[in-house]
Amino acid sequence: MSSDIVLAAAYSHELPRFGLKVKYCKDYSAAYATGLLLARRVLSKLGLADAYVGQDKPNGEFFLVEESGERRPLTVLLDVGLNCTSTGARVFGAMKGAADGGLDVPHNMRRFPGQSADGKKFDAAVLRKYIFGGHIADYMKKLQEEDAEKYKAHFAQYVKAGVKPDGVEAMWTAVHKAIRKDPAFVATKKNNATKPKAFLQKKKNNKQRKNRVKQLIAQAEKAAAQ
Repeated sequence: MSSDIVLAAAYSHELPRFGLKVKYCKDYSAAYATGLLLARRVLSKLGLADAYVGQDKPNGEFFLVEESGERRPLTVLLDVGLNCTSTGARVFGAMKGAADGGLDVPHNMRRFPGQSADGKKFDAAVLRKYIFGGHIADYMKKLQEEDAEKYKAHFAQYVKAGVKPDGVEAMWTAVHKAIRKDPAFVATKKNNATKPKAFLQKKKNNKQRKNRVKQLIAQAEKAAAQ
């Protein structure tokens, strides 16, 4: 092997295809769902999807897939790159989704929502709440009560799609179910109807160049006559 190979990739902008009613969603719940999508996609590609189902009912508890059958689980390592690694960072939400999706991702629970400040206690219910958008639903309810206009502005896409605070968890549950049913990648159709902008002048043919020379000569003669 002479270079890196991308085995599979997943992006949050794919989630509307799986039932997400809000476009351009990049919160913690979307990060988890994207990690889940990546896990199911790569395991399907390797023929391991049935052997390693993962945590099909996320509860926020620690989960690490165990070896089952003749083939071992796919072990992967999280590369955070330049991402922030503070507690509650979305990169760990994606990692949790990948782990629950059936990938063997060595990790602990120290950087997930629900971890106490002293690092001694972990509340799985808090992490589950973030996985299913409970923190978003709480903020939606708060804005509805305090400032209706601000609520309509901040959650315009939710309002347009008819998603109320009490329906956020059901929406994400449906997304997870659709991802597990068919995680295959589907290329988006690009609209090529619009012509690209031309920043360079088109090359003239011989006839056009001669005609341009005649125009310049005529302009020069006219200017000299004046």
